[in-house]
Amino acid sequence: MASEETQPQQPEILQSSLTQPLVPSANFPKRKPVPAAQEPIVKEVSTANDHGYEQTQQLGADPEKSPEATTWDSQRNNNASRRKVFLPTLSLVVFDKVRLGPLERYLPQEPRKRRYTMAGIFAGLFAALLVLIIGLAVGLTVNKKTQNLPLPTSHGGPYTGDLTYYAPGLGACGITSSSSDSICAVSHLVFDAAQTGSNPNANPLCGLKIRLRRNDESVDVTIVDRCVGCEATDIDTTTSVFSELADIDQGRVTVEWAWLESSPVNVTNLSK
Repeated sequence: MASEETQPQQPEILQSSLTQPLVPSANFPKRKPVPAAQEPIVKEVSTANDHGYEQTQQLGADPEKSPEATTWDSQRNNNASRRKVFLPTLSLVVFDKVRLGPLERYLPQEPRKRRYTMAGIFAGLFAALLVLIIGLAVGLTVNKKTQNLPLPTSHGGPYTGDLTYYAPGLGACGITSSSSDSICAVSHLVFDAAQTGSNPNANPLCGLKIRLRRNDESVDVTIVDRCVGCEATDIDTTTSVFSELADIDQGRVTVEWAWLESSPVNVTNLSK
């Protein structure tokens, strides 16, 4: 009788462990999930370098992938991307603190555009102020009555006499004048010597011009009146003309004068 081989039996503990499902232990630490890879946040910052060119630097980008965005030298060599600015960006930051009240709503909201707009406004105001100052300076120069012109000798003179002032009104020539006018009254001796009729308004001296000169300053005036208390070479004028040649408090000063037009009177003969 053949003997049957006896199969070795596995231990009961091993068999039971193979038949029962594996249950994870509560004390075993769980692995945290790995977050998905995110692209770095890139932020562009615009500044100005020493050469007056605007530079754009990307913060947070990989320097190896974008070396041109992280170095000044690469930006300086990149002629296609650089742009020359007339006002450095850093100097325009001061306009961020300037507020125009209700006019703020008309300004761009983007900071960079607002700075350039504010710079243009202030530049326009400065130019207008400069034009106003130049205009006032030119106006004052034109309105100045005194000059430094020589006395002509072709029409008679020069003569030397006293210069006084008076309050003008309706003169012997029939012309009404004020204290701000460049007019004068000649001596009654000169005025009467030129008279050709009974009407003083038609006197040939009316409207003629003479030049007064004192201390390297000259003023041209027009004859409109007759001075009763003046000697032949004396001239009576307005306060505005007198103050151009002398201090108004002096009242009477010596002056030289000459005709600017042909005169029918020889003043030299009348002054003897």
